[in-house]
Amino acid sequence: MTVPTSTRAAVLTEHGRPLHLTELPLPAEVEPGAALVRVSCATLCGTDVEIWSGRMSFPGMLPMVLGHEMVGEVVAVGPGTRDALGRDIAVGARIGWSESTCGECHGCTVLREPVACAKRGYGFLQRSDVHPYATAGLCEYAYVVPRAAKLLLPDDLPDAWAAMAGCAAKTVLRAFSPVGGLTGARVVIQGSGALGLFATAVAHISGAAQVITVGAPASRLALAGRFGADATVDVAVGSDAIVERVRELTGGRGGDLVMDFAGAPSVGQEAVGMAAQRGRVVIVGSTGPGAAPLPLGTVMGKELTVYGSLNGDISDYHRAIEFFGAFADRMPWHDLFGAPVGLSAASDRIEAMHRLDEVKAVIDPRLP
Repeated sequence: MTVPTSTRAAVLTEHGRPLHLTELPLPAEVEPGAALVRVSCATLCGTDVEIWSGRMSFPGMLPMVLGHEMVGEVVAVGPGTRDALGRDIAVGARIGWSESTCGECHGCTVLREPVACAKRGYGFLQRSDVHPYATAGLCEYAYVVPRAAKLLLPDDLPDAWAAMAGCAAKTVLRAFSPVGGLTGARVVIQGSGALGLFATAVAHISGAAQVITVGAPASRLALAGRFGADATVDVAVGSDAIVERVRELTGGRGGDLVMDFAGAPSVGQEAVGMAAQRGRVVIVGSTGPGAAPLPLGTVMGKELTVYGSLNGDISDYHRAIEFFGAFADRMPWHDLFGAPVGLSAASDRIEAMHRLDEVKAVIDPRLP
């Protein structure tokens, strides 16, 4: 096929406003280590919604193309382009990809933590009016930069699952990494969005004795039950009642593990309040510049261990793909996703997620 020189894209030009369908240029040459991909599926993440709404914003970020969970077919490839496992990537291959890292900074070389890379590059934070223009999911074609974390995908893994593995699923799996085994543990999941629902499933599959999901609305709490929650608590009851209800459900003990996938201002205080003596608290969903209270006296008095967990790296991405493959039949994963729509309907789907009417929107740029 003829290699395209431009791409149709849905561009965010103003927070809270509909995306602008336009044509963006593509790089004239595919660099060594890079690839040009025709996007077949992009699943939208809570971060996309926060950027769209303006809750997550910084000067000079717009215009931009949203979408950082995506898969597609390679249509052009630079010399020496391989995936993270060293496998050659050829034209026609189906790949997923994630953020780039520099491999040279303190985070990369000393800490050996890709998530700590000082130059970590997210494709959806690339301005769409400067080279290389289109590196994110809401494009018909996307340019995958040389140091982006790329993975060849199993043929039997559905597009939407593979796309979700690139952020939401890998973020959840990384958050479970520092807390050890869950067999027999009482686990509280704060949040009933895609991350919270996936975390509910992971806790259940991992052998937790009891999984409690705290969130809203009622439709998502019902979905949490299908993903392994033994009980749910609606956040509408208020912070004090949430903590009291969790303590009741756990026989007065509280959660051995409490995980924040919600990010509301009251989450930290509630997490500490509902944690058991010597329990563990993992903070994953609290983004943005706003301060959130954390009662340190309670942390001390209960001898809690508090972890922070940021996104995920290529190893977490690979584990997420392996997880979906291993547990394909254990949970109704398809229930997390909306019906695929084209770029022209992407604005409607983002607004639906903002209203909590949809858990995870699916965009197929090949559709009208």
